[in-house]
Amino acid sequence: MKRPLLEVENLCAGYREIPVLRNITLEIHVGEIVALVGSNGAGKTTLLKALSRVIPCTGQIQFDGRELVHLTADQVFSLGLVQIPEGRQLFDHMTVTDNLLMGTYVRGEKSGMQAAFEQVYSWFPILHERGTQLAGSLSGGEQQMCAIARGLMASPKLLVVDEMSLGLAPIIMHRLLKVLEDVRGSGVTILLVEQDVFAAFEVADRAYVLENGSLVQEGPSAELAKDPKVQQAYLGL
Repeated sequence: MKRPLLEVENLCAGYREIPVLRNITLEIHVGEIVALVGSNGAGKTTLLKALSRVIPCTGQIQFDGRELVHLTADQVFSLGLVQIPEGRQLFDHMTVTDNLLMGTYVRGEKSGMQAAFEQVYSWFPILHERGTQLAGSLSGGEQQMCAIARGLMASPKLLVVDEMSLGLAPIIMHRLLKVLEDVRGSGVTILLVEQDVFAAFEVADRAYVLENGSLVQEGPSAELAKDPKVQQAYLGL
């Protein structure tokens, strides 16, 4: 069996003297959509910051055969671990096209840039129409599309999407989930980090449940969706 694209072992992280994550162990294989779910404050965003090397951590993070713990955030990004942050964090006073171009600087070449634009426009046609519009004037759903497209312009091996559902109507969220399935079909592996457990389980192959800084359950999403503990805690059943 091939080695996982991402393999995390005994990861611990926090802020100054305050521990948040305790002994996190997980793996993601090429071609998967994996969900990381949990309530607000469970430590999901802290885990993403540790993976992207924004905050210090201990343990092991193997990505595509490389150890990440001692690398910088820029180096991790250059290896193809690309994060779509919670809240989108677009450059509001730049156009949609310029925001997308910001995702390309890591490519180091321009030969594939046109193809990259065509690909993201096939997934998000509205962004082509809005190319000259300021990103800050887009609707919430369009901003989320722009944020995802910007990440895809970096040609990621693993696309990490943090709280995609935040502030979005269910119909927009459903549309974006369908795009993520199409993105996976193009060869991009996805880690979907969500407070909306129902939405995450809709597309994920497997899932991990994070509570109070520790992973408490894992398995195929279809099985976790039927688990009484998960249903009671996260699905309102």
